[in-house]
Amino acid sequence: MPNKALEDYTVEEAASLVQKNVDAIILVDTDMGKYKALSRKGIFKGFIDETGDYNELIEKLWFHFSGTNEKITKDYAVFVSYYGEFKGKYSRRLKVQTDGSDQPSIIQMTVYPMKDSNIYLFVMDELDDDEYVQEFMTTNKVNTIQNAYLFSMYIDLVRDTTSSLNITEVSDESVNSDIKYSDWRMMIVNMFKPEDQEQFLRRSDPEYLKKNFPPGRTSSFDCMMMNLEGNFIWVKLIFSRAETNNEDDYRFVFMVQDIHDNSIELLSTLKKYEKLALTDPLTEVLNHGGIKAEIYNAIDNHKRDGEQTAVLMLDLDLFKNVNDTYGHSVGDATLKLFADIIKDRISEEKAYFGRWGGEEFVIVCYGKSDAEIAQMAENLRGAVEDRTFPEVGKMTCSVGATRLKDDDTFESVFDRVDKALYSSKENGRNKVTVL
Repeated sequence: MPNKALEDYTVEEAASLVQKNVDAIILVDTDMGKYKALSRKGIFKGFIDETGDYNELIEKLWFHFSGTNEKITKDYAVFVSYYGEFKGKYSRRLKVQTDGSDQPSIIQMTVYPMKDSNIYLFVMDELDDDEYVQEFMTTNKVNTIQNAYLFSMYIDLVRDTTSSLNITEVSDESVNSDIKYSDWRMMIVNMFKPEDQEQFLRRSDPEYLKKNFPPGRTSSFDCMMMNLEGNFIWVKLIFSRAETNNEDDYRFVFMVQDIHDNSIELLSTLKKYEKLALTDPLTEVLNHGGIKAEIYNAIDNHKRDGEQTAVLMLDLDLFKNVNDTYGHSVGDATLKLFADIIKDRISEEKAYFGRWGGEEFVIVCYGKSDAEIAQMAENLRGAVEDRTFPEVGKMTCSVGATRLKDDDTFESVFDRVDKALYSSKENGRNKVTVL
């Protein structure tokens, strides 16, 4: 088109200029859920098909990890249709990764809803201003500091609305989608681990929020939620009620914070200290408190489901002579080897093994008949008798065993197994007694 004075241009000529200079013009029919590309240039020629499904177009533009072409898990596709609804003119920048490119392209997109129809006009351009791209990338690096917040939105409980949705891994910008809060809760609940779903529904219930959050109050809870890759991670859900002058104005900010790495590290540390708290440092089996808790657990389990369970007590015979003759260091080594022998022999059993105190040890064993328990006790006794202990030589142990009864308490169980052990001692040691 030849250059001429501004006043000489017509609307038609201006439209022709737009067509020539804009990279993509797309017409969308939301009733049919289809789109048609009227014009495609540059990256859009390979990135967007000439015609296609509107939801697939929205997924391609939004529902990928920001700056990549890696798609997010299909579970989040439930939100696609809401991202494709526009109440008025709308403009934003997007980052997309096209095939064959090693860096994302930055797109300026403007949407024009046609009056009195369900037709949208998308106008899109790839931004090629080097300074802007550099600024955008720098800003993106700064924004990564805030990327711990995976999701955020604004909630109005009175109007049952959500607004300013932002999914950090998809885009740095917010989207004003027309999703009712009541609908959103039911759409998102399946993204949580089954054991966390009830807590999410209870803590996000509108009546709960109204009752428990005065203006300015913020509260949070931790749970496991599916991320955009389809993996369950630890997150912190945060609700904060906005401070307004109207006590009946229930508006909230909701955020999802990624705390997975810190939570895994914390759980690992807690597990370590839990083990230390329940483990005998010398023999590395359960300590007195740990095995006592397992006896209580066994009693509760038996009363609940009737599972066959036995308690065995083992005592290393004449152990005092070892300490008196060889010293406590040899005594400690002897106890450790004794515990290792028992651990090895019961490693394939459903059993818990702990040090009761001194040279006495206890086993809680599940799922064996009377005859099997007696044979197990005899095998343990024989395994100790067959082993040669360094510096000490041959050692033996006495064993007492009893099966749990329906009316048992901890005291009654311990009384029987203690009597059984005492009987083995009284009958010459290196014996098994079952009561």
